[in-house]
Amino acid sequence: MARVTVLGGCGAVGSVAVRTLVQCGDFSQVVIGDWNIDKAHSIALALGPTVTAVQCDARDPHSVRSAIEGSDVVLNCVGPFYLTVKPILSAVLEAGINYVDVCDDVDVTLDILAMDANVRQAGVAALIGMGSSPGLTNIIARLAADTLLDSVEAIDIFHTHGGEPVEGAGVIGHRFHCMAIPIPMYLDGKLQYVDYFGDDGLALRQSFDFPYIGPTTIYPYPHPEQITLPQHITVRQVTNKGSVLPEPYYDLIRDLAHLGLSSIEPVDVKGQSVMPYDFAIAYVLRERERILTETGFGQQRGCVSVVVRGLSKGLPREYRFHMASTSQALGEGTGIPAAIGAMLMQRGLVQSKGVMPPEACLRPTDFLPLALEIFARDAADKGKPGEGLIVERVDETGALTRIDL
Repeated sequence: MARVTVLGGCGAVGSVAVRTLVQCGDFSQVVIGDWNIDKAHSIALALGPTVTAVQCDARDPHSVRSAIEGSDVVLNCVGPFYLTVKPILSAVLEAGINYVDVCDDVDVTLDILAMDANVRQAGVAALIGMGSSPGLTNIIARLAADTLLDSVEAIDIFHTHGGEPVEGAGVIGHRFHCMAIPIPMYLDGKLQYVDYFGDDGLALRQSFDFPYIGPTTIYPYPHPEQITLPQHITVRQVTNKGSVLPEPYYDLIRDLAHLGLSSIEPVDVKGQSVMPYDFAIAYVLRERERILTETGFGQQRGCVSVVVRGLSKGLPREYRFHMASTSQALGEGTGIPAAIGAMLMQRGLVQSKGVMPPEACLRPTDFLPLALEIFARDAADKGKPGEGLIVERVDETGALTRIDL
């Protein structure tokens, strides 16, 4: 019997991963590990007898070890990752279990990569950043570099999403974190760091026309692709930019961060110690519903685009890959690739050991057909058949053509 434990299985991402794993049937047992045990039991009951629930505190190594006992694969969806991923991975490593996560915090990614020798020595495979961005983006970049171009000049990753049924404090905390830390960008063949609110960060802001969504302002994001892709693909530029929809909602988060209200330093308010961060999270969660209603945002939607430029037979070529949907967003965009990562791990298609980003250990031909099939099925279940991967080619004359891979 194959068993997978999904830590954070009640969240926006984890719950989609759980559902996908149940539907695909690679595991005879799917365990939801979450602090909210009542919700975990409710989800397990709705999904059937192969799903069980266990209470797990991601901050407590003993609780994590207890939750994952007997698992073949652990899928970690507990954010914010800069706080949780190292203790969770350490517990998984101690148990000798293969591991997948959706970590998109670049600072802690560097720490995890530094654990590679210990992980290889333990005979464990740790597939990190297996979500949308990072994750799906890395696989698409690998595909373009291997099959469509003779040499790669630039890989630019753009993403936006919004309107999810569920948005938790950890997601908002991650956005605050992304605006506070130095942001890596691989420019002119070397790794550089920019300040989100500084002149260098401002210069990288741009508008991008996403399919189904339209022109959207996007901002520098400190995701791991800028660190890992140049280690596995010869390239002179890797950038990552994104936003959250609707734009007034993202503006609120950005402005609170700029005012310093994401600080964890307490302030005295009429004799009570108040942490600005806690206030800002609660305020954003309250205002989100108001903004979604006032903007008439409607159903969730999202898109991640990977634009790859280089040479083919001596001529300049650009390929644009868009995973766009008017029915899927953060939960599906991240949870479905995460589940596929766990499935491919169980199928023996992640053959290396150690700490590995997707482009280092997964074949696009193993991953993408399965991803497209599951995304299409999910969209059809939501009444949106026909959505999925859009691929465009720009030739040396600037002519754009939609192509079928």
